[in-house]
Amino acid sequence: MPSVSRLLHLLPPETAHRFTLLALKCGLGPSAAGKDDPVLHTRVWGLDFPNPVGIAAGFDKNAEAVLPLLKAGFGFVEAGTVTPQAQPGNPQPRLFRLPEQKAVINRLGFNNEGLEAYVARLKALANDPFRQKSVVGANLGRNKDQTDAAADYVTGVRAVSKLADYVVINISSPNTPGLRGLQNKPELSALLAEVQKARRTLASPKLPPLLVKIASDLDEAALNNIAEVTLANKVDGLIIGNTTLSRPSGLPPALAQEAGGLSGPPLFSLSNQALRQMYKIIEGKLLLIGVGGIASAEDAYEKIRLGASLVQLYTGLIYGEPELLADIKRGLATLLRRDGFKSVADAVGTAR
Repeated sequence: MPSVSRLLHLLPPETAHRFTLLALKCGLGPSAAGKDDPVLHTRVWGLDFPNPVGIAAGFDKNAEAVLPLLKAGFGFVEAGTVTPQAQPGNPQPRLFRLPEQKAVINRLGFNNEGLEAYVARLKALANDPFRQKSVVGANLGRNKDQTDAAADYVTGVRAVSKLADYVVINISSPNTPGLRGLQNKPELSALLAEVQKARRTLASPKLPPLLVKIASDLDEAALNNIAEVTLANKVDGLIIGNTTLSRPSGLPPALAQEAGGLSGPPLFSLSNQALRQMYKIIEGKLLLIGVGGIASAEDAYEKIRLGASLVQLYTGLIYGEPELLADIKRGLATLLRRDGFKSVADAVGTAR
């Protein structure tokens, strides 16, 4: 009998994705049985994660399947990227599979239903007992036609800060013109100053941690600048990293010419290099989430040992079977114990 992954690959990529979300919403997705292995539990930003493996932004842009994803066994769910106004994204086709590399190129362009629908769904979950004991992040972007980027991020922060356990400023997608320029030192400094100013006006006894998602293909100078600015503006963490515009050798020539961000195993070493460098630069002053190319327990473990306190999947799920998450968690627990670590936190940054 054909595997679930193989059947989905008979459909166009975006159709397969919509079908997967619909299946999850209808309760047809995998369900994690029992509690996670205690060695996988970790505490980050005062939040308890049953395991360090989350689902990355982009999978559930509109917060449609938050509870099903949590019940499938993810340690946390990052919903988004959401923009203040709904937008269709870039023209189709805009999502391309590279099966031999188990990779994807996308130029979706923050297609989403907008903050109003997104916030309504998060509010509907607020009193759910399972949601209350879980971790949900909100990933924020700006609209394509917005010339004042800070205004869109401030709008997003004000809308989600009472509904999300952490908030992410996404400034690294390659598919919104000018967005990645916000990673430059002057632009990032001005943006974060505005965001933090807005956060201080929120009537909340405890604000959710603020993170910034950066690109995987930044040089050391850019990473140093980002570290300096985020520390000066009291950011709580960084997500490393987003898809890459680079095209490693070995990709199918026709697909390699497609515009957009590349994700999956070809991104793994590049994102790991940025993760290793940033961990060295920040010297424990910020916590890091590692994402990019994870398809196995060994991949997740490598990112943790390079400095990631948490990790995220997305493209690996496109090519893996429903059991992939359970396999990664089981394998990660085995690797931690094999090397004498009593917790995920003990293993963070131990690679030499």
